[in-house]
Amino acid sequence: MIPLMKNTFLHEEETKKELSEFILRTNRLSMGIMCTGFESAFAKFQKAGHAILFNSGASANLAILQSLKNLGRLKDGDKIGFSALTWSTNVMPIMQLGFNPIPIDCAVHTLNVMAETLIARLKETRIQALFITNALGFAGDLDKIKALCEDEGIMLIEDNCEALGTQIKTGKTGTFGIASSFSFFVAHHMSTIEGGMICTNDDELAEMARMVRANGWDRNLSPEQQMRWRKSNKVLNEYYSKYVFYDLAYNLRPTEITGFLGLTQIKYLKDNIRKRQKNYLKLESVVSKNPDLVSIDTSHLKLISNFAFPVICRTKEIKEKYLIRFFESEIEIRPVIAGNIQRQPFYKKYVNKEYKLPGTDFIHFCGFYCGNYPELTEDELGIIARCLAK
Repeated sequence: MIPLMKNTFLHEEETKKELSEFILRTNRLSMGIMCTGFESAFAKFQKAGHAILFNSGASANLAILQSLKNLGRLKDGDKIGFSALTWSTNVMPIMQLGFNPIPIDCAVHTLNVMAETLIARLKETRIQALFITNALGFAGDLDKIKALCEDEGIMLIEDNCEALGTQIKTGKTGTFGIASSFSFFVAHHMSTIEGGMICTNDDELAEMARMVRANGWDRNLSPEQQMRWRKSNKVLNEYYSKYVFYDLAYNLRPTEITGFLGLTQIKYLKDNIRKRQKNYLKLESVVSKNPDLVSIDTSHLKLISNFAFPVICRTKEIKEKYLIRFFESEIEIRPVIAGNIQRQPFYKKYVNKEYKLPGTDFIHFCGFYCGNYPELTEDELGIIARCLAK
């Protein structure tokens, strides 16, 4: 079996030993200095003004939208566009927080929303925000999408959980919107077992996100920020300030284990990305010679931090043929994320309007993916390559 992933961590044995030693020596496992240390290191990697650590990427998605609603930048009933090829917890908070979800079609040749597919949707309906997903380590023409959003007054948010490290020619994914989310689940580019992050250069949004992460109180804010909140709400007693809650929030806090693992794993991130790109380019060179399969257009990408290797077939019938090949070779495979999210039971239960999504439907019915990660051996890459050959 060639699994979707092999290990929980890069350098697994060493990491587990370091983790066990950390747990034995530390006096605190709730959110503390390890979490803030990881936030600083990740902000530096992303070149972001702020990084706020969460217990999952899904929580980061929820917290971005809740924070924007708390700040009054989004309100009940606002139309939020989203990539139709995405994960459930990118869309669910749009629905849970009282917004109106508007799917944007994804292009087959990039697996992502492109400026042209966004323009096509805007001809039908106006949106207040776009929560875009950079799927499988690829991305659309984010520079053009950003410019379009600015022209149209649309707030751009990035779900970058699957594209950590990817770069288009004008910058890193996760840096084009007002905020971006990241995931450190075990199957992602770097693992803290569970974990997620918000990155933003918006001071007000970062401040609110820290409150949304932890009950709506001010404990994780700077002394200056705390004083401002307390004065504006006439909280003048230090004793009572410990249990004052200023806005709608959750408990989405990580643990010191999350922070420690993040600091351990980020050391290996650049090498991890390099190996993923090398593996991807080797397999893509086989796909490019096979007329049964669609090559992904990466001409606008500077660095491909591939999350998983997509196999997009020309027809449903051809897909069945390649599924059999992968099954017989014992290569673990999955659908391309959640496919066309409109076809998911939760979506159909709560959303009545259905949009035409021809590109996303093509990917839904004709695509699947297998794992790509640094631990793949040359022999395993050879097996996958033979399955991809004509």
